[in-house]
Amino acid sequence: MKILVIDDHPLILDALAELLPHLGDGIAVRTAADRDSANRILDNEPDVGLVLLDLALPGMRGMDLLADLMLDYPGVPVVVLSATHDVGTVNAALTAGARGFIPKTANAAVLLDALQHILAGERCVAGNLDTGPLGDGAHIDADALGLTARQSDVLRLLAQGKPNKLICRDLHLSEGTVKVHVSAILRALHVNSRTQAIAELARRGIGVEALSAHR
Repeated sequence: MKILVIDDHPLILDALAELLPHLGDGIAVRTAADRDSANRILDNEPDVGLVLLDLALPGMRGMDLLADLMLDYPGVPVVVLSATHDVGTVNAALTAGARGFIPKTANAAVLLDALQHILAGERCVAGNLDTGPLGDGAHIDADALGLTARQSDVLRLLAQGKPNKLICRDLHLSEGTVKVHVSAILRALHVNSRTQAIAELARRGIGVEALSAHR
């Protein structure tokens, strides 16, 4: 089986190329420093069985790439390996479909143990990271958050880690309209970014599935 590491730091790539074969016999490591290189490998090498993704690739939003990988290669599990591991980022990655989340501060033993669980079909957040109470949550009306019905729809998809272009497609809205709704959501929640919005939902104990609106 091949493991694809998407990261632009040569030292990280070299370290993982040495470490990952310890997961078992027959493990080969492929590396890519950007989206195009990663797509070429995934398109041409069907034996890639796992992707490790750094969210901080230059010139692009890591969550956008994660969402695209989920959409374009649904059979390949993706694990986020990130230096940023606040509750909002972790929850955004998991709700977008990541199989696991590993902070770059994790040592080799923790990383390998997490990947063993993931390769066994489990979801895993390594390093005792706090994912907050996002999950089942109580039933919440949109206007209780100061949102319109449509803004609640956008928030639900935003909290699933979807970029604007996928929100546009799912809700049949223009990109300009989605941007207006996202700005209104951030103002209503008194935050400045998507990840802060997700962290605020976690702080309030609101699960994505609980978001609702008066129709």
